[in-house]
Amino acid sequence: MPDQSLFKITIDNITIEVPPGTSVLEAARKIGGEVTPPAMCYYSKLKGTGGKCRTCLVEVSKGSEKDPRPMPKLQASCRTAVMDGMEVKNITSVKVKEARAGVVEFLLINHPLDCPICDQAGECHLQDLSYEHGKEGTRYAFQRRTFEKHDIGPYIQLHMTRCILCYRCVYTADQLTNRRVHGVLDRGDHAEIATYIEKSLDNDFIGNVIDVCPVGALTDKTFRFKNRVWFLNPVDAHRDCPKCNGKVRLWYRGDEVYRVTARKDKWGEAEDWICNECRFEKKDTTDWIIEGPSKTDRHSVISQGHYVGLKMPEETIQKVMDGREPRLLLDIHKVSEVNKPDINLSLIEGPAHSDDFDSMS
Repeated sequence: MPDQSLFKITIDNITIEVPPGTSVLEAARKIGGEVTPPAMCYYSKLKGTGGKCRTCLVEVSKGSEKDPRPMPKLQASCRTAVMDGMEVKNITSVKVKEARAGVVEFLLINHPLDCPICDQAGECHLQDLSYEHGKEGTRYAFQRRTFEKHDIGPYIQLHMTRCILCYRCVYTADQLTNRRVHGVLDRGDHAEIATYIEKSLDNDFIGNVIDVCPVGALTDKTFRFKNRVWFLNPVDAHRDCPKCNGKVRLWYRGDEVYRVTARKDKWGEAEDWICNECRFEKKDTTDWIIEGPSKTDRHSVISQGHYVGLKMPEETIQKVMDGREPRLLLDIHKVSEVNKPDINLSLIEGPAHSDDFDSMS
C-alpha cells in the first residue's frame, strides 16, 4: 500500500512522489537530467543556503491540488516547498528560459574573462551555466568593479573580482568551524568577501570553502597555476585521519599528486568534508590507500572517459540494410596516394607529408 503522506509533484510533465518539506529543486534532482534547474548558491549539506543567485527560477503553473491557482511570479525552486498536486515548468517554460538568460547576464556583468588563467576552469559551474543558459554577448558597456587584494592565509587565494556572492563560503565557515573570521562586507555593488581586518583563515576545516565555491573566487594556493584540471587524472583514495573521514580525491599527472580535494557528487557538492591536513599536507601517494579512478556522470572535461552509464553510439547501417554490409563504390586508398593503410603514421617524425609516404612505401 503506498505511503499516503507523500506529495505528488509534476515537473516538466514528469510526476514524482516526495516527502513533505522537500524543495522543488530537490524533487527535480530526484528526476535528474535537464529537468533539474541549475543552482549556484544552494548547497544541500549547508543549512540556510539558497535564494541568492536566482538561477534556479521555475514557473509554478499549479500551486497544489487544493489551490490550483498558478503562482504569479517565477519562484526560486531551492526555496519553494513541494505541495501535493503541484505542477512546475522548467525547461518547458519560455519565461524561465528568458529569465535564466537574464540572470546569467547579470552574474557575468562584473565577472572578468579569467578562464584562460583561472584554476577553476574546466570545473567551473559558471562556465557550464553561461554555456547552457547564457547568451552569446553582453550589453554591458561600463567599467567592471575592482577590489583591493586581501591576504587570507597561506592556503587559500581570494579573487574577489570573480565572486558572485553566493554566500556558500560564509555558511561553510559558520557551520564547520568554531569561529568565522570572514564574511560579506558593505552593500550593493560594494559588497565583497573579506576579513575586514587582515586575518588568516586557519581553521582545520576552512579549506572546504575552496570546494564549495562555484567559481574561481577561492582557490588552492598549493595548486595555483601548476596545471590544468583536464590534464589531471582523478583517483579516489582514503587514509586513517583522526580529524576527518579521510576519503578524498587525488589529482594525478603521472606519479605526482598535484592537489587533494573532497569527493564530489554529480551536482558538484562535496560528499563529505575533509581537514586541512589531508587537503594541503598529504600530497604523496604513500600517504594514501588508492581505491581506483574516480567516476563522474556530469558533463565535464575532467571525466577523461570515466563516465558512468556511457552508451557508445551503435552502427546503424547494418540494421537499415537487414544485416548486409554496405557496398563501397569508392575506395579512397586506390584514389589517394597519401592515405595508405600500410603506412604507420606514428613512425613518421613530425607532420606527415606526401614525400614521407613516397619514401616509406
